[in-house]
Amino acid sequence: MDRISFTVKRGTTVGLLGGNGAGKTTTISMLLGILVPDGGTIEALGYDMARNRFDALARMNYSSPYVALPMRLTVSENLMVYGHLYNVPKLKDRIRDLADEFDLKALLDRRAGALSAGQKTRVALAKALINRPDLLLLDEPTASLDPDTADYVRSRLEDYRTKTGAAILLASHNMIEVERLCSDVLMMKQGIIVDRGAPDTLIARYGRDNLEQVFLAIARSSKPA
Repeated sequence: MDRISFTVKRGTTVGLLGGNGAGKTTTISMLLGILVPDGGTIEALGYDMARNRFDALARMNYSSPYVALPMRLTVSENLMVYGHLYNVPKLKDRIRDLADEFDLKALLDRRAGALSAGQKTRVALAKALINRPDLLLLDEPTASLDPDTADYVRSRLEDYRTKTGAAILLASHNMIEVERLCSDVLMMKQGIIVDRGAPDTLIARYGRDNLEQVFLAIARSSKPA
């Protein structure tokens, strides 16, 4: 990473875009405190992550379909474990609400290891919202979902952001998803933020028809076309 700097405001979703190896997952890992940056500072929810990481993490959550939940535990048991880790009040009620929201009722007694890829993604998102986070970090949140379910999940994320005022950082390769959800986009290449702006602004700046074309232009050259 090379001196990246950005802010995600409350009530907004910021997209983090770039090709494989651009630094998206590394950035999220530093925000979670999993990786320690060589320099600079990271502040989340008013907390210095170097000094008060656990205070911040209590109000954050993360979802990626590429990070597996404990396979031998049932969906219900997984949600119970994470709920207890976050000290979620009225946890059974919260799990019931999330099961309704993400259509998980029929899966609650099934082991996580027996779920399809799309089912695992929905459970991971339910886990990410269990503590009603003020900052939500999402890495490819709708990967493996069919178009209808993916659209439903995006609607739930929009509703959650609107109702709670949460800040969301979204890493995604789905340009339609980014155009729909994000008010601001950070374009990364080789650990550097090479451009940023609202989706419509970037599309106009590069003289392209959509964000996918902008992505391709940046992936092939760090300079605007």
